[in-house]
Amino acid sequence: MELEKYNFSLPIQIRWSDLDPLGHVNNAVYVTYFEIVRGHFMLHACPGWDWQRDMFLIGNVTVNFLKELKLTADVTAVHIRTSKIGNKSFVLEYAITSKKGDEVVVHATGHTTQIMFDLKTRATIEIPDWVREALAAFDGL
Repeated sequence: MELEKYNFSLPIQIRWSDLDPLGHVNNAVYVTYFEIVRGHFMLHACPGWDWQRDMFLIGNVTVNFLKELKLTADVTAVHIRTSKIGNKSFVLEYAITSKKGDEVVVHATGHTTQIMFDLKTRATIEIPDWVREALAAFDGL
């Protein structure tokens, strides 16, 4: 895993309620972690982003579970980057990691497809140029 390709990450605090009866983070919670970091990422990658004006729908979510993630994991973080920009949609990639000594452990990877959406017309729209340019510049596309 080439984590140096990710320009943004956010520490995640694992909550007791995130765990399932097996004592590891429930698979559905990984998507919530993606959602948390995605909101922060959009504000950093696209300065001027306004959630009242700029909106997208999630068209696809994929999670690849690699190693269990437990409450006791050290320095848990979610890394995010733009991997593809299309006409109306863009793809974000994720990696959920922790540390074990000096080693970085990758617990999951995944991606989401965001489809730009006009709140007034309730229809999909082209990605605005400023969003396209900001994402491309932030992640070196």
